Amino acid sequence: MTVQDVLTPGAGAPPAPGPAAGARGVWRRLRGRPSAVVSGAVLAVLLLAALAAPLLTALSGQDPYTYHDELVDSASGGAPQGSFGGMSGEHWLGVEPGTGRDLFARLVHGARVSLLVAAGATVLQVAIGVAVGLAAALGSRWADQVLSRVTDVMVALPMLVLAIALTTVVSDDFPRPLLLVLVMGSLNWGGTSRVVRAQALTLRGLDFVAAARLGGSRPVRVVRRELLPSLAAPVITYAAVLLPSNIVLEASLSFLGIGVRPPTPSWGQMLSTATTWFRADPLYVLLPSALLFVTVLAFTVLGDAVRTALDPREAGRLRVGTRKEKTRG
Repeated sequence: MTVQDVLTPGAGAPPAPGPAAGARGVWRRLRGRPSAVVSGAVLAVLLLAALAAPLLTALSGQDPYTYHDELVDSASGGAPQGSFGGMSGEHWLGVEPGTGRDLFARLVHGARVSLLVAAGATVLQVAIGVAVGLAAALGSRWADQVLSRVTDVMVALPMLVLAIALTTVVSDDFPRPLLLVLVMGSLNWGGTSRVVRAQALTLRGLDFVAAARLGGSRPVRVVRRELLPSLAAPVITYAAVLLPSNIVLEASLSFLGIGVRPPTPSWGQMLSTATTWFRADPLYVLLPSALLFVTVLAFTVLGDAVRTALDPREAGRLRVGTRKEKTRG
């Protein structure tokens, strides 16, 4: 039994469209927002570049690990030879100061690490947050109190300090990207849990959930068939906010030297080593910082567009506001 079988329009919650119609509606709203189209196109290019990093570096004839000592000036402390950081037909964006490694290859391979870590941490945070939030909302009063206090503690913890402590005590043999995913994902699920618990408590009292229970559906089936589809919009919206935050967190940890270790490239790690070269080679600082800024901005703008597209009431308010402005004009 679904929402359409029980609710009438305006009774407690709006009738939910079918999956196909809902997906078409969300896609239509997203296409109607130029900011969403532009940010989506930017992210698509970045994701394709990250996925095709080995192919792109093979086309350029370079890799992110080979040193080119002949391309740096040892007399000046290792600054790249030539103009614009050593740009040439072989090295499209120049070379890394001190080592001569190809900067384009390190940027595209660094995008793979940064985006993979951020996406993995987001998935883990959402999975833990949804599980804890549903358990708190659907469990007994005692379970709700315990899980809510645990969630409050997780939200209040200084995540960056704990992440630094946990990443420093783990052996260097452990894969650093996987370690970052586990640490970031296990420490930052409190916000998702709060959102899911609040939404699940509201949905639990609606008629379609009660009808499913009276129809003999097991709790697991009620969660899977009734609650999770209704929770998809707020969870996706919150995940769209978490993803750019995790990109910044991974870059911060790598910048502090406790994230991805050399020679594995990462945008944050490149910024960490670039701080001593901003006068001799400004491009070495500007390129990774610009990519980080553009990526976070694009994810933030797209997340806001997804939030509006998933909430028809928000879209309706925007249309009403636009009409009023046109009338006044």
